[in-house]
Amino acid sequence: MKHEIKTLLTQAVSSLKSSDVIPDDVEPNIQITRTKDPSHGDFACNLAMMLAKPAARNPRELAQLLVDALPASEHIEKVAIAGPGFINFFVSQDNTLSVIRDVMQQAETYGLSNIGAGRRVQLEFVSANPTGPLHVGHGRGAAYGATVADLLEAVGFNVHREYYVNDAGRQMDILATSVWLRYLQLNDIELVFPSNGYQGDYVIEIARDLQAQHGGNLVHPLAAVMEDIPADEPQGGDKEIHIDALIARCKILLGDDSYLQVFDAGLNTIIQDIRDDLAGFGVVYDDWFSERTLAKRGLIKQAIDRLKDSGHIYEKGGALWFRSTDFGDEKDRVVVRDNGQTTYFASDIAYHMDKLERGFDRVIDVWGADHHGYVPRVKAALTALGDEADKLDVLLVQFAVLYRHGEKVQMSTRSGSFVTLRELREEVGTDAARFFYVMRKCEQHMDFDLDLAKSQSSDNPVYYIQYAHARICSVFRQLQEKNIQHDIAIGNQHLSLLTESHETALINSLAKYPEVVEKAALNEEPHQLAHFLRELANELHTYYNAHQFIVDQDTIRNARLNLISATQHVLHNGLKLLGVSAPEKM
Repeated sequence: MKHEIKTLLTQAVSSLKSSDVIPDDVEPNIQITRTKDPSHGDFACNLAMMLAKPAARNPRELAQLLVDALPASEHIEKVAIAGPGFINFFVSQDNTLSVIRDVMQQAETYGLSNIGAGRRVQLEFVSANPTGPLHVGHGRGAAYGATVADLLEAVGFNVHREYYVNDAGRQMDILATSVWLRYLQLNDIELVFPSNGYQGDYVIEIARDLQAQHGGNLVHPLAAVMEDIPADEPQGGDKEIHIDALIARCKILLGDDSYLQVFDAGLNTIIQDIRDDLAGFGVVYDDWFSERTLAKRGLIKQAIDRLKDSGHIYEKGGALWFRSTDFGDEKDRVVVRDNGQTTYFASDIAYHMDKLERGFDRVIDVWGADHHGYVPRVKAALTALGDEADKLDVLLVQFAVLYRHGEKVQMSTRSGSFVTLRELREEVGTDAARFFYVMRKCEQHMDFDLDLAKSQSSDNPVYYIQYAHARICSVFRQLQEKNIQHDIAIGNQHLSLLTESHETALINSLAKYPEVVEKAALNEEPHQLAHFLRELANELHTYYNAHQFIVDQDTIRNARLNLISATQHVLHNGLKLLGVSAPEKM
């Protein structure tokens, strides 16, 4: 209905332009809002107040001219002017009630639109380093990114979901070395595991698989492994220097081929684990993009060469630096270290260069909030490359803080002391996890209450919404048990009987659903849909408790059954967009 009212007002503005009431060069951004007070109609617009100054007219006078110029519409019962110049629209009852017919006819497609017009969007999210299992901190980015992708598709965008696999760099070398050292321990080499190695049990499991595959062929004596290795932190040394020395020794002793086998053993095991975890969480990707392919395809060199050619790279101390301060960054950034190795930043420049060159209309990154300082330098690099940096949007997600029995659960990836996403799903279920993760704006801190997520009470929002859907299903089961037929046609003929306040509230909410989906998608705010479903469920429960649906009079019975059937469709559709199931029994 909003779109129709906007079209009517656009035509009225055009008419007033032709009569020189409104200047020809004025292009107003027409905003239609739902009224909070039913006495003010169903929708309101402040267009007259927006145009009063350029039209040099009193707002109320201009509002009347706009109303007089509105084309006739069978869906609008009355238009009134209120306050300083608001234009209020009263929708006809038949149009209001038609939403029930629309929902039942469109079923699973109700709420979908084509506002995106097939524009191509690349959405990259999670992209956690493949150095260990996904933990609950990654879960919020996964739920948020997947839901934003589904919402954008629901309103007509062509979405490409991508996971950027950080399979190059120092952290992966630390993982490979950690696996090899655990492998040596399994082969009775008694060494002290480095404090900066990856400590989790999953490293031992990977090492055990490595042992099963290679036996003792990758074993080297302890003396050869530890010769001249600087002391670790517990022995008074530097843990970073210690682990880097072990990485170098691992590479020397194993050689390129054997080191790559150890490296890939860790990488492939963890990536498969991440794939399985995300699939179980309802998150599936179109592409898993390997960081290593950037170098193989020469993209990192290409990006650096382009920056050199445009004068944005300089040499200092044997390293190559990007002049990011020219674009407002606090300091310039290294892209090639003095040892000739490229940095993570260089890879990120090349990756985003490649994204834009793939022809997407828009590129969205979902990052952890701790990466906020990284955003301007990536955009600066794209600008320096001559690419359209404004096509890149970065959405920052705060990590969730997990609570159990009122106590905060501590997490550390390196130490291996953390709750995995898989453990969270096993404890509270995928439905609760997906819903809880998107209940708040992504940039807001989130306390994840495990006890609440598992509770079967009205305080648990996902349970409350699912129970509303199940309650409706139970009504139709009762109908079957009583051998009563639901006659949709009779119900549609008598929708005007739905005059109770609870019925009016439900009908108005059903009409809002497409607007909520569109707004949630365009603003990348899944929490708007989550809140809407909570309110819709509350309206259904209130209606259920106040009225009987299976009554003797077939006209009111079928009208009410149509209404709750439409409500069931909307609950199902909304939950599906959030990655949550809609159970028929609870």
